[in-house]
Amino acid sequence: MTVKVIKMWTGEDVIADLITGDDSVVELKNPIVAIPAQQGQIGFAPWSPLVDKNATLKVTRKYVVYIEDPQDDLVEQYNQMFGNIATPPKKLIL
Repeated sequence: MTVKVIKMWTGEDVIADLITGDDSVVELKNPIVAIPAQQGQIGFAPWSPLVDKNATLKVTRKYVVYIEDPQDDLVEQYNQMFGNIATPPKKLIL
């Protein structure tokens, strides 16, 4: 699984499992969008709630501003949401 933050041309921050990507299309699975919540927190909602939850979405690359790695805690939360095995963050023992 490759969890990425995809900034869309519309301004949306989409968090998804990036299946494939090239110069013309990116293919996403389990996309969610960040939405403002109370007291400066962020909540998440399905990016395309009417699409079958097992479907992969193909997005034209021209609508993508950038694709980057999310923060570690966001990856953990995403993995918990979609039933993937959650591994503890790497901590150094001092």
